[in-house]
Amino acid sequence: MPALVFDFGGPVLLTPFELRHQGEDRLGLKPGSLAWTGPFDPESDPDWQDFQNGLINERDYWKIQVNHFSALMGRKTTMPELMAALYAGPESELIRPAARELLRDAKSHGIPVGMLTNDLTSFHATEWIAGITIVSEFDAMVDGRQDGVYKPDPAAYRLMCERLAVSVEGTVFVDDQPVNLRGAEALGMIGIHLDPRAPSAGFMQARAALGLAT
Repeated sequence: MPALVFDFGGPVLLTPFELRHQGEDRLGLKPGSLAWTGPFDPESDPDWQDFQNGLINERDYWKIQVNHFSALMGRKTTMPELMAALYAGPESELIRPAARELLRDAKSHGIPVGMLTNDLTSFHATEWIAGITIVSEFDAMVDGRQDGVYKPDPAAYRLMCERLAVSVEGTVFVDDQPVNLRGAEALGMIGIHLDPRAPSAGFMQARAALGLAT
């Protein structure tokens, strides 16, 4: 039986880059104050380029952005505080509808679905996570911060598949970061790149890999 594993931030949850302007409004900051642009304008984001080139990891990238945020606010801030300003809207405005549809279609066909995330509990407060209903729809979850294994460490993918009681080989894995996809594919997973700039293609590829109607 095939299995489906999602990264959460990006494939399921909108990226911070897609929500930064709303965050600026909520915080009373001038447009462009949150200057990180990530994949949407990599040429304007040297820190993102460093991440993509393997000079820093994703956690390092966001630590840098929190430091910039602290400077903007004139006090020490935290990652959950920054994320709270971005993700203050209702769940319907934060979750990709196609991700919810794919998750539910997979489960309706008896396909187990897991969440493999590095930073859900590092980025978001416990209360916020509890209010996001889609989290409870996953059959199993691995969170790097809680479980002590981070993608692209092979142990992270193996633990995810162990919790789903499925084989690593042939499991469909959806992520927005190429480095995480390479780690999955090295173990025999089917890697699907979910580009947040054009997510529809990734969802269609995942459906095809699972034998689900597009």
